[in-house]
Amino acid sequence: MRRLKIYLDTSVINFFDAPDSPVYMALTKEFFEKHLENYDVFISDVVVLEITRTPVLKRKNALMGLIRKFNLKIFDSLNAEIEQLADRYISAGVIPENKLNDALHIAFSTYFEFDILLSWNFRHLSNVRKQIAINTINRSEGYLKTLLLLNPMEVIGDE
Repeated sequence: MRRLKIYLDTSVINFFDAPDSPVYMALTKEFFEKHLENYDVFISDVVVLEITRTPVLKRKNALMGLIRKFNLKIFDSLNAEIEQLADRYISAGVIPENKLNDALHIAFSTYFEFDILLSWNFRHLSNVRKQIAINTINRSEGYLKTLLLLNPMEVIGDE
């Protein structure tokens, strides 16, 4: 059986060490340590850019260390088509104007035909209403593959 291709947004990496959210932290660690190997997992240069903007150097280094430790594959192929698709989500009102990176995560996942965009961001990404709206836009733009917007708990529970 084909391995599912998962795109991780920055929130998943951030919750690996989030003592203020012990449940999400535990589920994130479980995903990385016990389930990651069952999927083809990628991030994008947008994730790396978000991490490099982390103001606390120790935290930034820890997050970059997770990318190396778990050998996350980085797509660094942001292009005009991805940017246009992200703009489409924003202009349609699906993603707020001030959340361009969230729109880019979705557009990146769509353009490269990921099966799942994994996120702890329930407001803009891991949300069934957003999933429906995004897939409707995607189909209107010629992207026919359905993109699932899930959180780590849903992927862990699926195995």
